[in-house]
Amino acid sequence: MPHQKTVFDTASKASHDYRQSLSARPVMPDAASLARLKTLHGPLPIEGEDEIAVIDRLHDIGSPNTVATTGGRFFGFVVGGALPVSVAASWLASTWDQNAGSWLLSPIAGELEVIAGGWLLELLDLPRDAAFGFVTGATMATYSSLAAARSSLLNRQGYDVKKSGLTNAPRLRVVMSEEIHPTNIAALGYAGIGTDQIEYCPVDDQGRIIPSAMPRLDPLTIVMLQAGNINSGAFDDFETVCEMARAVGAWVHVDGAFGLWARTSQDKAHLTSGIDLADSWSVDGHKWPNLTQDSAVYFCRDSEAVHDVFGVDATYLMKDANRQPNNFTPELSRRARGIEFWAVLKTLGANGVASIVDRSCAHAQHFAEGLRQAGYKILNDVVLNQIVFVADDEAQTRRALKYIQDSGQLWLGPTHWKGHYAMRISVSSAATTEDDVTACLKIMTNAYHESQK
Repeated sequence: MPHQKTVFDTASKASHDYRQSLSARPVMPDAASLARLKTLHGPLPIEGEDEIAVIDRLHDIGSPNTVATTGGRFFGFVVGGALPVSVAASWLASTWDQNAGSWLLSPIAGELEVIAGGWLLELLDLPRDAAFGFVTGATMATYSSLAAARSSLLNRQGYDVKKSGLTNAPRLRVVMSEEIHPTNIAALGYAGIGTDQIEYCPVDDQGRIIPSAMPRLDPLTIVMLQAGNINSGAFDDFETVCEMARAVGAWVHVDGAFGLWARTSQDKAHLTSGIDLADSWSVDGHKWPNLTQDSAVYFCRDSEAVHDVFGVDATYLMKDANRQPNNFTPELSRRARGIEFWAVLKTLGANGVASIVDRSCAHAQHFAEGLRQAGYKILNDVVLNQIVFVADDEAQTRRALKYIQDSGQLWLGPTHWKGHYAMRISVSSAATTEDDVTACLKIMTNAYHESQK
């Protein structure tokens, strides 16, 4: 009996065709493609359409209107680029349609979270008994950590925030870098901590917090550190600050959205010295090691605080002795993110994850050397995967950036760094090759020369 084409066959072929086209298509959608988006608008259909036709149209119009972050020539943000195994695992997880809230709803999702969480603690060399939760991104991972920090610090003062709320709670303080990523401030707000509770600390020329310039810490203080400044890629002095915090009972959280993965690399692990002394950590999987989007994890030393914040109990949940995933995340119902983490870690192994980090950092060094030779000035110490650079003046920098973006062959964006309007390169996709870097440097060299005219 001949095989009848299904909607899954259609989607599989479209996905394969898309990945095969990445190296040949513009990194950003062109004007003609963007104009076609208007054809998707219209009234809600009264009668449904054929499912294969719907997927075909989605591919026909949608694929040219994506940003090719999965390819090797997008350097605008630290967003990674999904590995094939991550995409395939996501397909299977979606086909299974598992709700990862409780063990009963999905034994496979629950078990893979236990395994993947343990592997991550080993891979990142964090306390092996730390609690962990699989969430959407680093913002929600940071929020989850801060919610646990809030509960832990207030409970130590004899105040039950879960019972009494924050209205009459002892006032918490937050100490953070002047160059903290803004998502950390958003996460504080989600946790009910206001901006007037933040005390900003000066940073050095690479954006690292200066421990000697920090305000006095106390048992009601949350200190937020960075593993990977979003511009320079620099790392805070974790050991010194954690020792200061431990001496007075303060809490230290590390925003390690991409930089925490440096612990997997023999060449870069020294940048994270003392990071294991912190109380909580957040990291994205969709940056390194290149999972699909909506993949992040937080880790917390105080598992009781995590249960205090996220523990949910109801008769219908029919809990047993297994780890209940909903007790570790803000959501009860959610997709089974641990499936992709397990598949990627099983495929790459510890050495494979380190290899992606090392390749990205080597590409960054290649970029930095080529940019200097072209005439640009590099503004940061290139310690990881981030490069901040300028032409001779702001006007030339803007002209060079426009030339680069208009080429369609690569994409990077602007930033402000130490008083300069600058360009920034972030290398985080496993798909980036030496050939990509060489080809991009030719365009960027031409951009520098054109900016002089």
